[in-house]
Amino acid sequence: MFGSLGRYGAAIKHAHNRSKSIRALNSLPSEIQKDIGWPVSQRDDPQAKLSALLLGSAR
Repeated sequence: MFGSLGRYGAAIKHAHNRSKSIRALNSLPSEIQKDIGWPVSQRDDPQAKLSALLLGSAR
């Protein structure tokens, strides 16, 4: 039981770290995103604005 609980906790931590990294890369200027080979995020997309509003707020 504790082994599966530990794996579940590790999976949550991994997902959190991954989403934090993606947010950091998406917040870079588009020129830098192009230089490192990251797909440029569309800043004019209404869905992206909504998700940035909901997920980018201070906790």
